[in-house]
Amino acid sequence: MAETLAIKADFERFDEWTEAFRPGNLELVHWDDLKAGQPLDYALVWYPEPGALHRHPGLKIIFSVGAGLDHLVGENILPPGIPVVRMVETALTLGMAEYVVYHVLRHHRFMPQYEQFQRDRAWEEILQIPANQRTVGILGMGVLGTACAQALMPFGFSIIGWSRTEKRLEGVEHYHGADQLDRMISRCDYLVCLLPYTRATRHILRREHLRHLPEGAVLINVGRGGLQVEDDLIEMLDSGHLGAAVLDVFEKEPLPPDNPLWSHPRVTITPHVASMTLPETSARHVLANIERCRAGLPLTHVADMARGY
Repeated sequence: MAETLAIKADFERFDEWTEAFRPGNLELVHWDDLKAGQPLDYALVWYPEPGALHRHPGLKIIFSVGAGLDHLVGENILPPGIPVVRMVETALTLGMAEYVVYHVLRHHRFMPQYEQFQRDRAWEEILQIPANQRTVGILGMGVLGTACAQALMPFGFSIIGWSRTEKRLEGVEHYHGADQLDRMISRCDYLVCLLPYTRATRHILRREHLRHLPEGAVLINVGRGGLQVEDDLIEMLDSGHLGAAVLDVFEKEPLPPDNPLWSHPRVTITPHVASMTLPETSARHVLANIERCRAGLPLTHVADMARGY
């Protein structure tokens, strides 16, 4: 009898998920078709309802649809003792690296200013600065942060990273721990945030830390909206201390139409699309861990939910 995988994801693409999982010898179930008490082997979910995952005996693994795990945090969300596996797959990783490299280069080559010059029909030139005279700092040196650092290296930027615990990556100068955060931020011409959203990182992008940025630095937040304090960002953008902000994530999504960030001249907004989970490549990641489970081998990319990542 085939094992059962329930999917709570982008239901408009359920046919794509079905096709992607075809090699896995699994019975796929649309989340809305599940009945309480129905046995279930695996669940691939995004924002499951409280109690929903508790109703299915036999559950072996919970897979997160996205890279972040904050959608699995809350009272009565996760049944005890069931491993949670983070989404770590090629398309998601490459997509994030593309987004970050694009926006770093866009600001490094002054494209927002040149676009304004074009609107003003002004033939003006800005002195180009070599990449090796600029520093890109990455908050969060996990899989995504590492990929972004490696993608930026060929351009010659100085790359520095920060994480809660010590990490090592060739070509990256690393800082770690709360006592080194402000020192790292003080060196960043471009600050890229890829931290997970946890109790420890909530509102880490606030004035207390961002005031250490060099004048005119650019912030790129592709982590979670709860990492930033929007009022502090607006104040620092208005003063010019923060030269620009690229924001893909917000504390409230969709971003309300009356939010002042929409119309701020120094802000670029995208609707949480920096990187997206694709059925074909995500299914390979899920199936690889299901095969490991069947073979009695340790799972890969298992989350530590006590730490939030």
